[in-house]
Amino acid sequence: MNLDSIIKNLDPVVSNILNKVLDGNNITQDETVELFNSRGMELNMIAFVANHLCKRKTGDIVTYVINRNINFTNVCIKRCGFCAFSRDFREDEGYFLPIEEIVRRAKEAEKLGATEVCIQAGLPPKMDGMLYVNICKAIKKELPNIHIHAFSPEEILYGAKRANYSVQDYLKMLKEAGLGSIPGTAAEILDQKIRDKISPGRISVKDWIKVVKCAHSIGISSTSTIMYGHIENYTHITKHLSILKDIQKETGGFTEFVPLSFVHTEAPMYNRNLIDGIRNGPTGVEVLKMHAIARIYLNNNIDNIQVSWVKEGPRMGQILLESGANDFGGTLINESISTSAGASFGQLLKPKMIRNLIHKMGKIPAQRKSDYQIIKTFSSDNFFDEEMLDKSNPEDFGSYKELIKLDHFRFKKT
Repeated sequence: MNLDSIIKNLDPVVSNILNKVLDGNNITQDETVELFNSRGMELNMIAFVANHLCKRKTGDIVTYVINRNINFTNVCIKRCGFCAFSRDFREDEGYFLPIEEIVRRAKEAEKLGATEVCIQAGLPPKMDGMLYVNICKAIKKELPNIHIHAFSPEEILYGAKRANYSVQDYLKMLKEAGLGSIPGTAAEILDQKIRDKISPGRISVKDWIKVVKCAHSIGISSTSTIMYGHIENYTHITKHLSILKDIQKETGGFTEFVPLSFVHTEAPMYNRNLIDGIRNGPTGVEVLKMHAIARIYLNNNIDNIQVSWVKEGPRMGQILLESGANDFGGTLINESISTSAGASFGQLLKPKMIRNLIHKMGKIPAQRKSDYQIIKTFSSDNFFDEEMLDKSNPEDFGSYKELIKLDHFRFKKT
């Protein structure tokens, strides 16, 4: 039985949508919601078609990047309901890494084979608006070849306001200082009514779009993300995907799409029951739907769908590689934000472990740069090669729980 005959036996609405996709056409928002509402055999075929589209585009190659996260402060003026990472500046557990420590961590990462440092943090009160620029300059002075993937649209807007510059001028300064790309985080759900409930006072949908488009317009690429599994519904998710697609059509600046499950374990809005109808994250089926349908909806616009092994765990990540995803993310080394929220993973996934997870799914592992340029493809003759990071001990890098207890990096209250 071939693919066409299987699809003909499905619900006719879903069958027509999937045939439309296989013919290379885009689908509407209403059709996308229809796919999200599918179950049973229809859902199986959605995952199958997503995997088929992925293979058309990238073959059996699954990429990853060797990188280090540097979350240099957890002190933040915002109080987002989903965030367990941030601390008020008056709390004892607030920390702030000086620029020299950020550079030290970046240098350590490069020695271990990292090609990228990912820098995100809280929004400390009275922050020097030029801090982000100075961080980039300091890293590039010591490490001219490393890619700096840093500062969410929320951080960029905050930095620009603190420095009294327009967003465009501030982004230009960051680029001149060495910023290579920005994370498309702080997006959560791009629906203002939802944002006003889960993160009142956070960057607006309008401003998020403005910052991202502005970055793309001057040659700074970005990732794109979604956080789901809290109070949103499939219509909200589809609207979010539509906004991303429209931006990509206009700018072409998104390198990938990264679905991020809401981690409820330590999230204030869940633990304190602050919002009616709050859920404890997406189900496994919803995670599969999110990745597969994102591939189907965005396939003609965004080439890469990334698995967040921090959110989903390595095993679920493997399943998603058969459901439209083609990238396994990064090694991370020091991810703190998801870890503080209660995620079971995040400290470090070594390159050899990532390659093994990919290989066991019948895929071909490939190390990439931040822009998805392939550095090295691993076949049978070099699959078991070890890199410096493979030989490291995760405990050598410390942890978030240890960091918030250190007096040495305590945030200075003013």
